[in-house]
Amino acid sequence: MRPLELLAPAKNLECGIAAINHGADAVYIGAPRFGARAAAGNSVDDIRTLCQYAHQYAASVYVTVNTIIYDDELEATQQLIQQLYDVGVDAILVQDMGILRMSLPLIPLHASTQTDNRTPEKVRWLRDMGFRRVVLARELSVDEIAEIHHQVPDVELEVFVHGALCVSYSGLCYVSQQCFRRSANRGECAQFCRMKFDLLDADGHELEHQRHLLSLKDLNQLQHLEELIAAGACSFKIEGRLKDASYVKNVVAAYSQHLDAIIAKHPDTYCRASKGRVVYSFQPNLKKTFNRGFTTYFLHGRQSDIFSPDTSKAMGEFVGTVKELRHDSFNVAGTASFANGDGLCFINDEHELEGFRVNRVQGNRLFPFQMPQNLHAGMALYRNFDQEFERLLSRPTAERKLPVSMHLSATDTGFSLTANGVVVRVACEHQVANKPQRENIQRQLSKLGGTVYECSGVTFNEGFAYFIPNSVLSELRRLLVEALNNPSNASGKTAGNSVLGVSATEPVTVTAPRYPYAYLYNVANREAQLFYGMSSLTAYELKGGDGPVMQCRHCLRYAMGYCVKHGGQRPSWKEPLSLRLADGRQFPLEFDCKHCQMNVYASR
Repeated sequence: MRPLELLAPAKNLECGIAAINHGADAVYIGAPRFGARAAAGNSVDDIRTLCQYAHQYAASVYVTVNTIIYDDELEATQQLIQQLYDVGVDAILVQDMGILRMSLPLIPLHASTQTDNRTPEKVRWLRDMGFRRVVLARELSVDEIAEIHHQVPDVELEVFVHGALCVSYSGLCYVSQQCFRRSANRGECAQFCRMKFDLLDADGHELEHQRHLLSLKDLNQLQHLEELIAAGACSFKIEGRLKDASYVKNVVAAYSQHLDAIIAKHPDTYCRASKGRVVYSFQPNLKKTFNRGFTTYFLHGRQSDIFSPDTSKAMGEFVGTVKELRHDSFNVAGTASFANGDGLCFINDEHELEGFRVNRVQGNRLFPFQMPQNLHAGMALYRNFDQEFERLLSRPTAERKLPVSMHLSATDTGFSLTANGVVVRVACEHQVANKPQRENIQRQLSKLGGTVYECSGVTFNEGFAYFIPNSVLSELRRLLVEALNNPSNASGKTAGNSVLGVSATEPVTVTAPRYPYAYLYNVANREAQLFYGMSSLTAYELKGGDGPVMQCRHCLRYAMGYCVKHGGQRPSWKEPLSLRLADGRQFPLEFDCKHCQMNVYASR
């Protein structure tokens, strides 16, 4: 059967444990340094604890070491990877090819989406370089994913299914570095794409004024998991290493339940990549968690409604329309119920997002802490903070247990208890029971509270009719739990965990598609230069460059209905267009119709 992996983000140890408890088959977490979210670093000790917890359920822990690395950081990076291997990490995510020239421990390598993985040729090359798994670009359609799997079937494909979207192809965004000296390839993105811009034509005429033209909606592929599975993806990744535990709980629960439903339809074809049964005490609802509105992005080709020009912030779920206003309150037409402390928002007449907090609720009449001045009847109202839902998620909301089927039998000197391939024994005199004992034996052996196990049943040898003291049954149960907790039995990850990484000592002939600009290789150290065999390669962060600072599949010409190639009308403006920040800096746009791509250049 083919294992399917739900991969969840872990901002910290708490979020990682929450993800495992709510059904994740794997989590990815940042190390103290060199992760693509510099604000989400974790100590090696916390990562060790997370590994120990996850491995109880045969779940995996992947650590991001996916920034570009400077020369004076090479030794520290190698030491970090060794430490991660020592604490039981299952794989590391890598961007910098200089790592492949290090003396690596036996730890599998995953090619981060930062390595710009869009084509079968690139994925094949990464496989040949020793990567076990490739994290594909978010922009790929289901057909493109299927073609990659068809051409390179022996590499694991990881795809994003939920969360925030970068507008630029990952790894090829340099605008934060150019504008703010904060490198996205160093985990310090300043989120240029969430800012407001004017859109200007070649004559300086404003086509759009101060709108979020590069801010994409959030990805949501919940209803399309089965298509992605059929296309060959094996790991389904939730974005969000800066998100809190309530976000992780809700999103992981929603996707885990959906994966289970798919597997239930195909029980002989698919299985989960980890073990355990999860019982939830809440109903997940993706609309109630941080989102900028949802999109399936390019899953089925181009669509115009993938960005959110009015706001880059979370709008949440639609809860009704404003009906009638008074000086200190208003009522809402709709079926939603509200609670004191709810956060609500609306788009005003100036296309600006306004938010406010509900101070008091009387039925469908709401009394804000401060009455919004721009609110009027007929406006759509959204809830971006659900007080009751957040309160629910702040409590324990799931329990994950490993089902254990036990078999009790008599031995020459006592009794043995078998479960999950583990056998424990106790010495005890055989006493024939005067009355049936099986019900009591089952009850005593099933007392597994406080452990990760739950008894799914107890079977006996034919004719078993012994009396066994409760103290002996308790000892059998204790020995069994102790044996099951032995890492060699519990982890289930020793087999098939051999390294696929390589330590190149000679320059490698690059067979992947070549980039037109040297900085696009993201080479920031001598080892990466030697890896490619080109000393001229230097990262944008070190030397700059004359090419685009962003390469986007999102296209403003298409989004505004002016892409002739896709049936739009011919534009009346004169190109080139440019984006302008509020401070006056401009960024020329290039529409590369051959590759169906929009390029953004540095301000001039």
